[in-house]
Amino acid sequence: MIDSAWPEISALVAAAPYPVEVLPADPARSVACLARLEITPRSWLGAVTANAGGLAIDHGWLRVLGAGHPGLPDVTAELDPAAGRLVVAYDVLGGQFAWQRARPGTPPTVHYSGPDRLAWDDLEIGYGDWLEAMLVGRLTDFYVDLRWPGWETEVAATALDQGISTLPPPWTSEGKDLATVSRKAIPLAELVSVLHDMARQLGFH
Repeated sequence: MIDSAWPEISALVAAAPYPVEVLPADPARSVACLARLEITPRSWLGAVTANAGGLAIDHGWLRVLGAGHPGLPDVTAELDPAAGRLVVAYDVLGGQFAWQRARPGTPPTVHYSGPDRLAWDDLEIGYGDWLEAMLVGRLTDFYVDLRWPGWETEVAATALDQGISTLPPPWTSEGKDLATVSRKAIPLAELVSVLHDMARQLGFH
């Protein structure tokens, strides 16, 4: 029996076409998170939680949550049992990936709420398939419309607890081209909150 999915994940990390940083995990926090989630390291989510504080993928564009790391919450921080939603990652623009059921009685899938649409979209894949896709290079195509020349340097200089705010914002017609907007680093929690508030106002959350 396979005790952990981590060797498989580690192999993908090593072979990823862009930089992936495995953030150190505090063992006690890992154990506490696994207990709260009621999962084991045999699952991909459990393996990440048991072995990493998180994963910083593609110069830190995507921050996959694990057991927590300075500047990055643990994966249970945004657990919402009432909504059946578990936030599993943030991107540098304040977008969120959440693991949740689309309908009662169905297996959970990963959903994405991005800064350009604000609504939750069901990606129709499970956590393991999603993380594999993010590690093998699909991140590039997924964000093709939300990047700008030189983004790598700008994002790499952004701390884990920061995101990049743009004005005009990406959900407006004037803010679609991120090469022409004003960009600045702000606290990630603040950026996510702004997106939440706008999504609620528009009836998406």
